[in-house]
Amino acid sequence: MSRGSKQAPKREIQPDPVYGSVVVAKFINNLMWGGKKSLATRIFYDALEIVEKKTDKKGIDVFNNAIKNVSPSLKVRSRRIGGANYQVPMEVKKDQKVVFAIKWILGVVRAKKGRSTPEELAEELILASDNQGGAIKKKEDTHKMAESNRAYAHFGRY
Repeated sequence: MSRGSKQAPKREIQPDPVYGSVVVAKFINNLMWGGKKSLATRIFYDALEIVEKKTDKKGIDVFNNAIKNVSPSLKVRSRRIGGANYQVPMEVKKDQKVVFAIKWILGVVRAKKGRSTPEELAEELILASDNQGGAIKKKEDTHKMAESNRAYAHFGRY
């Protein structure tokens, strides 16, 4: 029996103080660089204020809609079988869907240059809630890859 068979315990994340949402707290934690949580918090809430000004909707509703739209249902994992590598499509677990959505949105925001981070984040959240933007493109590319490799789905038993 291997020594590393135990799974690491799940850490409990405290919900954010303004909206009481664990997803918002995770988003802020992923936005944070270098331990500067107060800066990440300010960037996020400033972005939600910009969203409210631009769309006349509640910022948290646009954020939740964006996360829901960007969350993937399929992913591909590389699997080595008989000397060949196959891209095996697999379903994404519920908690992983949110993680992928957060990372893709932040990846698009960080890749853009020019404007301030709250403005870029607000723009990407608005686009993602309307099923547009770079994060939605990443999701669609992932789904296309999984669809094109559907023939190898029977290798997906981990």
